[in-house]
Amino acid sequence: MLADRIEGKWIDAFERVFSLCKVTKGETVALLSETQSRPLNVHIAELALHRFGATVFHVVVPTPPQDSPVPVRSTGASAALGGQDAVVAALAASGLVVDLTVEGLLHAPELPRILEHGARLLMISNEHPDALERLLPQPRDKDRVRDAVARIRACSVMTVTSKAGTDLTVAMPDASTVGVWGWCDRPGSVAHWPAGLVVSFPKAGSVNGTLVLDAGDVNLTFKRYLESPVRLTIVDDYVTEIDGHGTDAELTRRYLAAWGDRDAYAVSHVGFGMNEAARYEALTMYDQRETNGTEVRAYSGNFLFSTGANEFAGRFTKGHFDIPVRGCTIALDGEAVVVDGDLIEALR
Repeated sequence: MLADRIEGKWIDAFERVFSLCKVTKGETVALLSETQSRPLNVHIAELALHRFGATVFHVVVPTPPQDSPVPVRSTGASAALGGQDAVVAALAASGLVVDLTVEGLLHAPELPRILEHGARLLMISNEHPDALERLLPQPRDKDRVRDAVARIRACSVMTVTSKAGTDLTVAMPDASTVGVWGWCDRPGSVAHWPAGLVVSFPKAGSVNGTLVLDAGDVNLTFKRYLESPVRLTIVDDYVTEIDGHGTDAELTRRYLAAWGDRDAYAVSHVGFGMNEAARYEALTMYDQRETNGTEVRAYSGNFLFSTGANEFAGRFTKGHFDIPVRGCTIALDGEAVVVDGDLIEALR
């Protein structure tokens, strides 16, 4: 267990990221948190912003009541701002919003209203600052991630294969593709820290084939390394079969079925990690309450597969899996960008 005390080195780390976000003296910065947020990160963020002479104010909202049949984890779609119109207005009037909610606002319905007048938003993932310190964004990451985004946006078909048996095809026309390098320095921009990944939200009916989650792959909703393979059959975006023996297959079946919602079985996004500092094995180093698993989402060369909401396909659900898959070859119109789990040299 790590000690929840303020360390000068962590203030330095937060200061570095806010510097990349171009925080200026006198700029209005909103620190958004909820009653179940990690207090340590909220406090460190305030102290780091003080070094810039920014005008900082706190917005703390109650963590909303649970209304789901199973625990909700790491959706990027916090419900904390539901019905909080005055809070949304205050955030929208800020230059920078530092998002310290538990689930994050990346897919929250209020996000467009917050950004519409030029506010930028940095989501600091609900990690212990020990991890954030190791995963500081690097200036070179911006060009690398933007290169990957350009390649994906230019392709018609993404294919994903692996020696474990994955054989997946994703139609990419009109997919919404975003890359995150860890800071937001333009009006209306959004980023999260840790970062270093690119993801695409395909249009409806775009994903077909087989995805094999092998032993050692990670289900980040469960914060668990798989101990036995789980084979997913995907037809027109929807998982139609879940094959496998043992605990991992059973957990997958039960969690998806618990929602009573067909869209919980649908593909949310596909993409790959590009963060050379992120470690696959990091999940073993932290107690579950100390990590949100964002580092493992971003480790270099993983195929990041996600089920759940995809607003670009008209699907909304709280059921959500993020699963970084090892050892895949990802090709765009037949040209590999990841080979057996390694980024090609041009993207490193």
